[in-house]
Amino acid sequence: MTGTGGADGNERLTAATAVVVLVLLAVEGATILFLRPLLSVHVFVGMLLIPPVALKLGAVGYRFARYYGGSRPYRLKGPPRLLMRVLVAPVLVAATVGLFASGVALLVVGPHRGIALGLHKASFVVWFGAMSVHVLAYVLRLPRLVGADGRRPGGYLRTGLVAGSLVLGLTLAAFTLRYASPWLHWAQFAHGDR
Repeated sequence: MTGTGGADGNERLTAATAVVVLVLLAVEGATILFLRPLLSVHVFVGMLLIPPVALKLGAVGYRFARYYGGSRPYRLKGPPRLLMRVLVAPVLVAATVGLFASGVALLVVGPHRGIALGLHKASFVVWFGAMSVHVLAYVLRLPRLVGADGRRPGGYLRTGLVAGSLVLGLTLAAFTLRYASPWLHWAQFAHGDR
């Protein structure tokens, strides 16, 4: 695709999205330490994360399809490290989908100690382990890939995609926060945190 930056552009989009996701995950992680008083922030940031995470999964999935489809530029970039490709990535993708799907399910079903809450906790544990390995494997690449991207082919398009995912995330989070009110009531009154 002309003007998108090709395989290099895909790598840069993945990195730029990763930076946004890492910052939001740090905020989300902080809410876990004080979940009851920060439950509304936890829900808001969790919903805000969905579009950027989907963008990152889409960019990585596109690279996967192009590499295994035999695209020369993607083949020249080479595959991810074997351990990352065979073990970590499939677990991380499955745990990510499970974590966000169970989080959305919790908004739908409300504060009941059912299967959705158990799945959310279990998928978080698996996700946290796989994400930690993933971040340690790739974090040092981020500054080189993200810096001065606007001057490269497709840079403004990539910036627009990342910004668009944030706007979409903010819209989704603002719209769905009202569905968290049963959880907020539960956190405040069911456990005596007044």
